[in-house]
Amino acid sequence: MTIVRAGTEVDYTITFLEMVERPSYDWPHMPANIAASLLHAEVPPVWYFLSLYDAVGRDYAWEDMHELPEQTLADMLHDPKVELFTLINKGWPHGFFLLDTREEGICDLAYFGLVPEAVGSGLGTFLLRTAILTGWDRPGVEKMTVNTCTLDHPRALQMYQKNGFTPVRREDRTRILTRDRNLARIPD
Repeated sequence: MTIVRAGTEVDYTITFLEMVERPSYDWPHMPANIAASLLHAEVPPVWYFLSLYDAVGRDYAWEDMHELPEQTLADMLHDPKVELFTLINKGWPHGFFLLDTREEGICDLAYFGLVPEAVGSGLGTFLLRTAILTGWDRPGVEKMTVNTCTLDHPRALQMYQKNGFTPVRREDRTRILTRDRNLARIPD
């Protein structure tokens, strides 16, 4: 087990991607033998969003949202142009996505992911394609955007590209981890 301790400086690269037209694939079917539900959270409390954010991102250094004041997060989550969807299976969250259409003509897939226990279940493609098509169904959307970084799941960039996003720029950055990061939990 490899643990990178809080306080460690890490280098990473962010890749910004976009999709300029609705993809040609149809709405995905739930993987066989899974009876999950996708729920739209209406006016979700901050704690709910942060619990999903932490469950999905704890192994990928998702820490930024904890730096924002609670009221800033509440304002974002309660904006009618920001929508949070949770994938529930067996009575508990398996993943989520957050769509942000506050910028005119753009739907940003601001957050997306599965909890570690759901990775490899076949739900990732279902959830991502559902997120993409849901985003394209928002009024006035002319482009979708998403970003990922080298701290995220090792296949994140490949999965976004496979489902229609194209890289448009990259940025190298450095950050100080605010929480320990367990590299052994990251699946290949």
